[in-house]
Amino acid sequence: MRVRYRNDYSYGFSPVLTLITVNLLFFIITSIFPALRISLSLLPIAVLSQPWTILTSMFVHGGFWHIFANMLTLYFFGSTLLRMVGQGRFLIVYFCGGIIAGIFHIVITILGGISGISFLGSPFVPVVGASGAVFALAGGLVVMRPRLPVMIFPIPLPIPLWVAVIGSFLLLSFMPSVAWQAHLGGLIAGLSAGFVFRRRERHFPF
Repeated sequence: MRVRYRNDYSYGFSPVLTLITVNLLFFIITSIFPALRISLSLLPIAVLSQPWTILTSMFVHGGFWHIFANMLTLYFFGSTLLRMVGQGRFLIVYFCGGIIAGIFHIVITILGGISGISFLGSPFVPVVGASGAVFALAGGLVVMRPRLPVMIFPIPLPIPLWVAVIGSFLLLSFMPSVAWQAHLGGLIAGLSAGFVFRRRERHFPF
């Protein structure tokens, strides 16, 4: 079956480039005013009094390599998914995935605080970054195009997308100071969206 790739960038608007630009602006502003980074970060224990941080924390990053890795992944995965599903569905996956990632992080770290299981994380540690939303994009692609060949440094040969995404998730989950809880939430949200898109794709093109 032929699948029509969407390219409906109305008036030159590109959601991917817009999101990257907004993230870069947040990075510059919070680098100039570090106190602002704290107020925009997601602190699980304080989320009821600062609910907006579930959204604002998606645009805040802890350092150059943090935002570089997220924006690079957003560009490649985001551009591919955008061409496949269009602007509206792309933005739904990105923002809903990021918000669900934040909710997963809140719930799991609070459970960690209650149970005392250190691996679950602490609700007293703030979290920032777009990686939950980016994992949502990756999850959508994994379902729709699992065998899409991708290059992952330092592997010299292309590997299937599903191997790259799942492998990256598992690898990052055991690295210190990485919010694997948010990655898990974003990935599950993206996989769920991917199943919906793929079922729709089988019946008729987007």
